[in-house]
Amino acid sequence: MLDNIHPEEILFLDIETVPQFPNFDLLNEEVKNLWAEKSKYVRERNSQTLQESYDSAGIYAEFGKVVCISIGHFTKQGGKQIFRVTSFFNDDEKLVLQDFAALLNDKKGHRFNLLCAHNGKEFDFPYMCRRMLVNGVKLPHILDMAGKKPWEIAHLDTLELWKFGDFKHYTSLKLLANIFGIPTPKDDIDGSQVRQVYYEEKDLGRIERYCRKDVITVAQIFLRYKGLPLLQEESIMSV
Repeated sequence: MLDNIHPEEILFLDIETVPQFPNFDLLNEEVKNLWAEKSKYVRERNSQTLQESYDSAGIYAEFGKVVCISIGHFTKQGGKQIFRVTSFFNDDEKLVLQDFAALLNDKKGHRFNLLCAHNGKEFDFPYMCRRMLVNGVKLPHILDMAGKKPWEIAHLDTLELWKFGDFKHYTSLKLLANIFGIPTPKDDIDGSQVRQVYYEEKDLGRIERYCRKDVITVAQIFLRYKGLPLLQEESIMSV
């Protein structure tokens, strides 16, 4: 299914997001009411208070912010294939988005034909676009979907590829890594802990490390889809 796509064409990515404020009480009254409306179904389903439900506000672009974007790409070095990984992370969301947009717009750097993320079409890509608009960052061409036909949108999604047309089916990155025998760290955080690590532990570096490891896992899953050997640790270069 991916015979005509080469790994070197792809920029793999993952993002981490948190609520815009540490807790619900810091919102102004108008935003509190808007959150009450937005979260009503989930709160009632999970029997949560407004304060409890706000912990998950980071998954909504209207109430959250991007604190880290990790990226990775395949390249050749000394005749060997290397996977280079780096991150943009900062408490200032606008700086994170500007730096990422500058990379995508760089005409002199590595030109990527495709972006790839796990659940990227439902989460990472639209979330970044919405937050770029909020922050006044011009959308890079590869992210701007307006007026494009479906086959002109240069986005790959390892979750969508796994669905094979089964639209109701969700499979986590962690589960896919397990069934494909892809090694992943056992002592790391998961997505549900990012808010706590950011606001309570104030450890953005830990979030960046977690995000970077997810990018490596996305690339490994793509290699499995292609029937190619997995990356070895010595082939992964953090920059």
